[in-house]
Amino acid sequence: MVATVTTPAPPTPTARRTRPFVLLASRSPRRRALLTEHDIPHEVIQPGFEDGVLVPGAVSPAQWVASLAYLKAWAGACQPQARDQGGRIVLGADTACLMDNRLIGTPVDASEAEGIIRSFVHTEHDVLTGVALLDLRGHDGPMESLPENRRHIFTDRARVRFGVVSDAQILAYIDSGQWQGKAGAYNLSERISAGWPIHFEGDHTTIMGLPMNALVRRLERIN
Repeated sequence: MVATVTTPAPPTPTARRTRPFVLLASRSPRRRALLTEHDIPHEVIQPGFEDGVLVPGAVSPAQWVASLAYLKAWAGACQPQARDQGGRIVLGADTACLMDNRLIGTPVDASEAEGIIRSFVHTEHDVLTGVALLDLRGHDGPMESLPENRRHIFTDRARVRFGVVSDAQILAYIDSGQWQGKAGAYNLSERISAGWPIHFEGDHTTIMGLPMNALVRRLERIN
């Protein structure tokens, strides 16, 4: 049986403040879908760099995902589209799994994806998502001069526990290719819909790549 998570309820339609337009510096269709579901007007802008070649230095896992989110937002903010119409709010995000103090990102091939899924079975792991918002509205100077109060960076964490997943289920999933492009080699809602025994604590959208409860509050405060 899948656990039900108790999380703060999102703002009701009558309580919502106006949400600003954002440029999403991400290739992730899941992040775009989450913005759409939460009525946040947006467009997609390609971050323009490949974070898969980067490795963490002497920083915590939370600092690492926040740093990658900031790099993606910064790269997006340097594109001309970000300065259109007086400047936009650029959103960058990065998600990784954490187990036994080891960061697990997006698998590069089927073999790695299978290994990741097998390591999750019948155990727990954390999911960390870092978010960076760069508010370029009215800012016509270089990015280096963007004031600190226009740079909003935060992380959110959730915990996931896999039950027992059979070899047949794992192999069928790997063969399907649905693991591609996904941190930790899985998408929460897809695997729950497929009947996998997954329990979680925290905001489910954090596990899906964009912590919407925290993000909505931030956007409404800076609008």
